[in-house]
Amino acid sequence: MTTRHIITIMLGLLLPVMAVGAEQVPLLQNVKAYESMSLNGDWHYIVDLQEEGYYDYRMNPTRWGFFNNAKPQRPEDLIEYDFDKSPTMKIPSDWNTQDERLFFYEGTVWFYKQFRVESLELRDGARALLYFGAVNYDSHVYVNGQHVGHHIGGFTPFNYDVTDLLKEGENVVIVKVDNKRHAEDVPTQIFDWWNYGGITRDVMLVKVTPVYLEDYSLQLKSSKFQVPNSKYREISFSARLNKKESGHKVCVLIPELKLEQQLTTDAEGMVSTTLKVNSKKLSLWSPANPKLYDVCLSLDTATYADKIGFRTIETRDKQILLNGQPIFLKGISIHNEKPNGGGRANSAEDARTLLSWAKELGCNFVRLAHYPHHEEMVREAEKMGLLVWSEIPVYWTIAWKNPKTYENAKQQLTDMIVRDHNRANIIIWSIANETPHSPERDTFLGNLAQYARTLDNSRLISMAMEVTGASNYVNRLNDNMNQYVDVVSFNQYIGWYRDVNDAPKMRWEIPYNKPVIISEFGGGAKYGYHGAKNQRWTEEFQENLYAENIAMLDKIDGLAGTTPWILKDFRSPRRVLPGIQDYYNRKGLFSDKGEKKLAFFVLKQWYETK
Repeated sequence: MTTRHIITIMLGLLLPVMAVGAEQVPLLQNVKAYESMSLNGDWHYIVDLQEEGYYDYRMNPTRWGFFNNAKPQRPEDLIEYDFDKSPTMKIPSDWNTQDERLFFYEGTVWFYKQFRVESLELRDGARALLYFGAVNYDSHVYVNGQHVGHHIGGFTPFNYDVTDLLKEGENVVIVKVDNKRHAEDVPTQIFDWWNYGGITRDVMLVKVTPVYLEDYSLQLKSSKFQVPNSKYREISFSARLNKKESGHKVCVLIPELKLEQQLTTDAEGMVSTTLKVNSKKLSLWSPANPKLYDVCLSLDTATYADKIGFRTIETRDKQILLNGQPIFLKGISIHNEKPNGGGRANSAEDARTLLSWAKELGCNFVRLAHYPHHEEMVREAEKMGLLVWSEIPVYWTIAWKNPKTYENAKQQLTDMIVRDHNRANIIIWSIANETPHSPERDTFLGNLAQYARTLDNSRLISMAMEVTGASNYVNRLNDNMNQYVDVVSFNQYIGWYRDVNDAPKMRWEIPYNKPVIISEFGGGAKYGYHGAKNQRWTEEFQENLYAENIAMLDKIDGLAGTTPWILKDFRSPRRVLPGIQDYYNRKGLFSDKGEKKLAFFVLKQWYETK
């Protein structure tokens, strides 16, 4: 029995029957502020191990591919696939946990969805954007048999204008997804998390006006840019249209602050201004007070809603200042994996569960490693008062000399910042993790750091470095990237990759007048496995490791925070020890089912004193 999922949307436009083209357009910021139709739900899928749906037997692209969704027209016609008779999978999801045959699979899977478009009339000339929250990793998108675009990167959103490909009535979207690993990719061939394949985040058909607000920014100006002793604070506002057109009316309204300003776009389709608000009336966002203001934006007759908080983040010597006051970042690292049993996290419920565990630990900060997490993760953290470190997957041994690899990383950095730059809780953009030193690496990462500042100069830049200058019991951080970052962060695993008894003897030399975050420390333990504190994999071993590390880290000059590795156990193909790991990295303070290990209480008690 076949399953056909039909959806109806009132787009408010008469769509042409003939397919005349489509294009990838810059990422739509705050996509959920727009009228949209969800394409989530059941999608048919075909596993294509040898990519016969895309290449012929000579490995040349074929015009007879699966993207045609061909049907036999005569009894003798040979067509060796049928989406309508193929099984279905819930989208968003990952194929590894949805089909047991695909648990370890890396390759191509085709996804197919039918939906209906019911139209009214053309008078407003509305456009339709096909939006993907994320597809891992390499995707080709087709609408009604026409190629829409090719996207590379597994953790950031992208969208296409498909208006001219849609028709009134039934439509078809087909996506070829390939999660094979390559040396020139970002991340590269090896990484210590599960390579979940598929359409892993929301899919939407979004209605936009012919001219729309492609991007906007509302940021509280740093106190160093304010007039001293002024009773007013300044909020910078800017917006950019999808077209370079002058004369459009843009309004920004924050009712609770009684702020409203009308602006007119310039020839570049842009507006910018400064809003002044009485300091006493402005409630600043912080972990103790995660205040969000209702914001209404309008362009001509279209309106857009958001909730935005206002805060400042900066450094002073070896301190991190939130709203002008020193703060210690009591953090934890988190993977974007479901809280109970694995699979790619993709819902607000997943986010709330994971973040509630972090709150229970006493955290005011989370490191969302090692790639941009789904948007609900960031927004739920914002509501819950959790500061965020957001990262792109420039991880381990990247192809530093490959220009296409750099452009890929740059695009992922762009999409991460564009999506989330209005979120008050994000205070750090991270550009890398544990990368080996070389002149080519320094150029690659230095350029990324400088580029990030051109996109957003209101946040801190960091990266997870490695300590390479160890000598006996002295660890000296020596990394040329120190000149590009605002916060010096590094990973260290005393007690796991080096004897835990060394911890009391260790001395750390960090020759930079900047705040320090220990971005990773920890060790593995299987929940419920008990024994002596020197017995590897026991909860007591992990408990003692945390106690010794905390005593050691407390001695570091300029320590401004930590994000131990990691909140919960997560799947990894690198972790193969039977009976202990079973394809899980066991460094979590929670098990993969949410059970607390003994080390949880050690870290929680320390955070209560900070």
